[in-house]
Amino acid sequence: MLKNGIALPPIEAPEEVRLIIEAGNQIARTPYLWGGGHGKWLDKGYDCSGSVSFALANAGLLNGPLASGPLMSWGKPGKGKWITIYSNPGHVFLVVAGVRFDTSGTRKDGSRWQKGMRPTSGYVARHPPGL
Repeated sequence: MLKNGIALPPIEAPEEVRLIIEAGNQIARTPYLWGGGHGKWLDKGYDCSGSVSFALANAGLLNGPLASGPLMSWGKPGKGKWITIYSNPGHVFLVVAGVRFDTSGTRKDGSRWQKGMRPTSGYVARHPPGL
């Protein structure tokens, strides 16, 4: 992750990882907007699930936005090699190539991309098959 709040994909990352990071970079500094990203992909702001859905959809892994609750059963259970979605009924965030993409990060430094992890107790870990 760069100082300007933008993430860079590792050279050896699969195409889906690169596409997720590119999508995340597009909206990393947009404002938090409850319901944002659910009515339309290109929105003036995004909530947590709208952000994660936007990134996954950009990689062809999701056809439409999902709220945090439905993301609790999306994909395969457990952590993935490259991508892990952490979800509970009220919040969701994504870890891709070791970097956290989380709306709560915007309060810290203005970007959804965060180097550090947050506690995952109470969250369900899911991942796209093969990733």
